Amino acid sequence: MKTLPARSVAVVLGTRPELVKLAELIRALGPAARVVHTGQHYDDALSGSFLDELGLPEPEYLTGVGGQPRAVQVAAALTGLDERFATEPPLAVVVQGDTNAALSGALAANARSVPLVHVEAGLRSHDRAMPEEHNRVLIDRLADVLCAATPDNRELLLAEGVPEERIAVTGNTVVEAVHDHLPPPEERARLLAVSGLAPDGYVLATVHRPENTDDPAALTAVLEELAALARELPVVLPLHPRTRARIEAAGLLPLLDGLTVLPPAGYGTFLALARHAALIVSDSGGIQEETTVLGRPLVVVRRSTERPESLTDFADLVEPGPAIGEAARRRLAEGGLGLRRLGALPSPYGDGTASDRIAGLLRDLITERGTDPALPAPRVAAPAAPAAPAAPAHATAA
Repeated sequence: MKTLPARSVAVVLGTRPELVKLAELIRALGPAARVVHTGQHYDDALSGSFLDELGLPEPEYLTGVGGQPRAVQVAAALTGLDERFATEPPLAVVVQGDTNAALSGALAANARSVPLVHVEAGLRSHDRAMPEEHNRVLIDRLADVLCAATPDNRELLLAEGVPEERIAVTGNTVVEAVHDHLPPPEERARLLAVSGLAPDGYVLATVHRPENTDDPAALTAVLEELAALARELPVVLPLHPRTRARIEAAGLLPLLDGLTVLPPAGYGTFLALARHAALIVSDSGGIQEETTVLGRPLVVVRRSTERPESLTDFADLVEPGPAIGEAARRRLAEGGLGLRRLGALPSPYGDGTASDRIAGLLRDLITERGTDPALPAPRVAAPAAPAAPAAPAHATAA
């Protein structure tokens, strides 16, 4: 195993999902990892406590990014990263997904001619109204090593003209994140009991995307459908601070009366709730992956998705309105038989070793390139074999 110099790999992130998905890679890199948090969505309830829960080192924090418009976020983060990379040049930069933080990290790496590794490359919604779609396309064009989560992601990149030798199919790091942080059965039973919930007897919901929260009509439609479901069985809603603010501004607080509203949950607590939900209703991207590992059905409340692999068996894609209730009741009507069917299916997002694969690619990249930042970055020698599907999480933690 090649040992990389201390603080030689800058891992740039700025949101809670990035912390979750990059945690195992950061641990695999050990002292070589230098974590830089742009502060894009920094809130102690959403990010700070995650550092302890995920066992991550304290990051370097940028200032002046959180709460700003998209262009200001990217510009401020890019400026801060460029200053840090000028003072302490990394040998490689890692970004994950499609956030403004990821785009800033990619641009900063490109400006300093530092090799860029993009984790979760090749996702496409083909929806130009989605800011993340522009981010992920730009990052993929800048990246030197593109870690595609699935063979379909690799095919999308090839169709866009990305050279084959720059792409490796690694699987998705979310698989190991779920396996690592799903609490054991006795802890999950305790968490449900504290909340007065019965296994397979409630709906878990999350709402945070701007397309659903910044449009009062869309937010009203989502909450009305959740309130209607809550008249049939409990609906648990861990409420994002930004979503709560939008609900208050739109005068929609009465729609929360019938819901079980919780503060933002830690990752392990959220996985425990998701593992035993009869159904999940969410606009999250990551949950579309996590439910395939947990073996739970999902109603995705969005115009489009960049994760069509989940729609094959696990998820239904609907827009705000009556379609939410229709899809939810159709899934709920499948009952225990439907849950057992999904629980027996493997996740399409890999075998749970993506972080180790990516760490190996980074070691090869830096070793071949050497420690001179002026040298051009090498390419991936050959695309990795497609990662095998992972067993459902309940198969190893019932």
